Amino acid sequence: MKAHTKETQAEITPDIAIQLLKEGNNRFVKNSKADRDLLEQVSDTSGGQYPFATVLSCIDSRVSAELIFDQGVGDIFSARVAGNIVNEDLLGSIEFACKLAGTKVLVILGHTACGAVKGACDDAKLGNLTILLDKIKPAVDAVAEPSDASLRNSKNIDFVNEVAAKNIELTIENTRKMSPVLKEMEDSGDIKIVGAMYDISTGSVNFY
Repeated sequence: MKAHTKETQAEITPDIAIQLLKEGNNRFVKNSKADRDLLEQVSDTSGGQYPFATVLSCIDSRVSAELIFDQGVGDIFSARVAGNIVNEDLLGSIEFACKLAGTKVLVILGHTACGAVKGACDDAKLGNLTILLDKIKPAVDAVAEPSDASLRNSKNIDFVNEVAAKNIELTIENTRKMSPVLKEMEDSGDIKIVGAMYDISTGSVNFY
């Protein structure tokens, strides 16, 4: 499999980009990775890069976008931060990836049993992490059930995963509110902004 060129990138629509990621994850789950020469791709992309997707995901060591979507050198922009939240710096990076470098889809990728989400559920405090977790707490508050306070913590994995799903939804909303550039691109059909959840127990990604 060759690295993408300007021509192949131009042929990819947002829907095709999503399909390519789904196909890549299917290969990952089946342990049938595409045949590619990564060093050849290094050489092929030395003069420029033409990725087709941007993925904002958690820093969790088990959730490497390039691996779980079976992509090679120059295929995707990968932005990572605990809890897959957005701020001005991340949005600036994503705007570059979509507006200037031509990616066709922005995937907000959460995952099951997320440590950052657990920390937000437990109201954890630790240096700058406290500030980051504050960005996830609206998702905690937005999940109404269970109402019993004793069940609204990291020990309840179903609650954690519900909060993780809500956090993806709110991150997408925040992206649209905070980035007129990306919102305009989405409205014009140049990109799609979608959510997805990675299951750390199976390796599969469920797109919303």
